[in-house]
Amino acid sequence: MTDIETSFQAAIDAGKINGVVICATDAEGRFVYDKALGERTLLSGEKRPQQLDDVLYLASATKLITTIAALQCVDDGLLTLNGDLSSVAPELAAKQVITGFSDDGETPLLEPPARPVTLEMLLTHSSGISYDFMNPHVAKWCEKFDSLQGDGRRPVEEAFSYPLGFQPGTSWMYGPGLDWAGRVVERVTGRTLGEHIQQRICDPLGIDSAQFYPVTREGLRARLVDLNPQDPDALGRAVLGGGGDMNKRSRGDFGGHGLFMAGADYVKVLRSLLANDGKLLKPATVDDMFQHHLSPEATAGHQAALASPMGVFFRVGTDLGMKAGHGLGGLLTLQDVDGWYGEHTLTWGGGLTLAWFIDRKNDLCGVGAVQAALPVDGEAVTALKQTFRRDIYRKHATWKQQQ
Repeated sequence: MTDIETSFQAAIDAGKINGVVICATDAEGRFVYDKALGERTLLSGEKRPQQLDDVLYLASATKLITTIAALQCVDDGLLTLNGDLSSVAPELAAKQVITGFSDDGETPLLEPPARPVTLEMLLTHSSGISYDFMNPHVAKWCEKFDSLQGDGRRPVEEAFSYPLGFQPGTSWMYGPGLDWAGRVVERVTGRTLGEHIQQRICDPLGIDSAQFYPVTREGLRARLVDLNPQDPDALGRAVLGGGGDMNKRSRGDFGGHGLFMAGADYVKVLRSLLANDGKLLKPATVDDMFQHHLSPEATAGHQAALASPMGVFFRVGTDLGMKAGHGLGGLLTLQDVDGWYGEHTLTWGGGLTLAWFIDRKNDLCGVGAVQAALPVDGEAVTALKQTFRRDIYRKHATWKQQQ
């Protein structure tokens, strides 16, 4: 059996990764596993031991935080899960659905949406808004009609101005729905997404390490893992496998990818949901996060995506063929796996390197943030994330036996 300490230390010694931050706990905080291994490099070239409070680039692990922010607006009566968002986000309502291009390849074939986009669709990637690189028609549309102007930095509604890839609610494809949800939160609250998250998520949980790109707070910049000689702009290049342009091109707070936070703080969010302690959301709202939220049509699209060549990313460590759906915040397991995830475990990740899960059935949650070296060895990182996901259950089981 591969265990966390041996596997990660071997990968550090081999130069595959620089380090790791792992934080896991149960609802009561009786079982706690906190581990920081390896080193981070400062811009000066000086090396420091990895710390639990190092500030990490969350990439798509931002999406869970934005989901909570949006559901708080539902709890507050500012939004509903299934209501028409046209009045709040008219740009969404104006989007048409691209079905292809004319025979000469020049004119996009567009049709009107059959139904409005809802918040539930945005939170579950069933709205039709997919990342441009996930849909060939959308990719071609962007190539033809979407040219960056000025400094190239754009707010959410301009960055994702392209058409829908399918009729709202009828399929599933990963995309910037959470960026739009974050924008919707800003419009109904009158605050930036970062301000809302600080006041309604971070403050109640005693979190002081969160900021959207660019991280400017001095106390945080000094702790930034992704501020190093290979990433002098702190774009999160290692997390994204060498990219980072999405941060360079964004203006404002992007709820789908833009947040930075310490792993020791991110696990506080996971634990609050696991305990359903009422600090972030109404208990019934948290219960609803752990239910399957796709229509039968969208479920079929989700299953097709899980089985596609990109499916390895969408399955986040679960096996192909395992019963899975989509909750509010991530992939939802729909069966027990012996010695591992219980039914209705919610899980997702960030970039190539970060993984999180909340398993209410087995009373366990955790985040594992691999600090990859560039160029990223995707295979090694994937294996290490799986070691984290599996071994933390073995450690939890051993601890339970000793109680």
